[in-house]
Amino acid sequence: MSRALVLVSLLLTVAILSDAFSTENPTDRRVLVLLDDFAIKSSHSLYFNSLQSRGFDLDFKLADDPKIALQRYGQYLYDALILFSPSTDRFGGSVDAADILDFVDSGHDLIIAADASVSDLIREIAIDCGVDFDEDPDAVVIDHTSYAVSDTEGDHTLIAGDDFIQSEVILGSEKIKAPVLSKGIGHSVNPANSLVLKVLSASPSAYSANPKSKLSTPPMLTGSAIGLVSVVQARNNARIMISGSLSMFSNRFFSSGVQKAGGSNNYEKSGNEQFLTQISTWVFHERGHLKAVNVRHHRVEETDEPSIYRINDELEYSVEIYEWSGKSWEPYVADDVQVQFYMMSPYILKTMSTDKKGVYYTTFKVPDVYGVFQFKVEYNRLGYTSLSLSKQIPVRPFRHNEYERFITAAFPYYGASFSMMAGFFIFSLVYLYHK
Repeated sequence: MSRALVLVSLLLTVAILSDAFSTENPTDRRVLVLLDDFAIKSSHSLYFNSLQSRGFDLDFKLADDPKIALQRYGQYLYDALILFSPSTDRFGGSVDAADILDFVDSGHDLIIAADASVSDLIREIAIDCGVDFDEDPDAVVIDHTSYAVSDTEGDHTLIAGDDFIQSEVILGSEKIKAPVLSKGIGHSVNPANSLVLKVLSASPSAYSANPKSKLSTPPMLTGSAIGLVSVVQARNNARIMISGSLSMFSNRFFSSGVQKAGGSNNYEKSGNEQFLTQISTWVFHERGHLKAVNVRHHRVEETDEPSIYRINDELEYSVEIYEWSGKSWEPYVADDVQVQFYMMSPYILKTMSTDKKGVYYTTFKVPDVYGVFQFKVEYNRLGYTSLSLSKQIPVRPFRHNEYERFITAAFPYYGASFSMMAGFFIFSLVYLYHK
């Protein structure tokens, strides 16, 4: 009986894993949510409900639960991880910071929400992701100009942020009109790191400090260098979102009205719900996820793919690119997809045309250089998963019987040879028979 139960549980596990990790469906579906307190599940229910309404299966657990496991039998149990446990010093089970980073390195996605009580454990994970929270444990973001008008918040730590990244693929095509409410810790990103993007920045008048003490030294983080929300797209296309405000996801901030200090507009509802819904759509690959299929190349007016090309051949290269819409693959339309014909360096770089149905194509002449070349497509666009395609093909010179019989450029040499022979013949006749 015990063997039968073990066999059934193993089959169920395999079935769950095979359903969750479909290569044809890149959208994360099974999500582990780690909480400091189960009260967060109800106080942030609007955010969780928005995820569940889009088909996500959320598994809620306390961050110190001794039964936490990210993988079983060498396979990951979840597609994504949400850390709403800013004060956790240690995860339960055998999970640690290295396991979280391995989870991301395996191509899975991560959302981190912190606050002023952020622990060293969460700081360590954020630093490894390219985001550095303020080192002062008592510091929060303060703004005496762009704060949200409130009857209860008098220290100007309730920020009304509206400095968004200009990217439709990350934030959607619909403009976020109302400011986003944020109350928490600020962070900085390395400007040299192109993988990290600040999605919501503080205003130029903001700074990070302890609101309960008088400033004795200038704050380390000031102005627009302060990030409120940042995202990361790793080289393996795993996506990460890091916020310094857990309250930003709360029902209270979702439903609160907002008026920015000094502004005349009084919004009935903050932009938090729209903002965070759009970011989660991007983080969980419901938007901006590309795939390339049907890579083809052949000589012009032929259809079969050759095993080798000859110098100066006219060839055609094509590839199909699609974008995941959350439910199906749709043709991706852009005008900046390029192909390289590469050997040590690009000999040819061409922008491909598209039929707006997902097919990109171009024609070019093979350079007059023989060797082992590659067709390369390296596509990196803000907010989209990167594409890296490579296909190797050798190029040979002309065979001895493939050259033209008479080369036009050699006519002067032909003329010189025949004129010399004719001159020698005439000279011989004159020399022998002239007296």
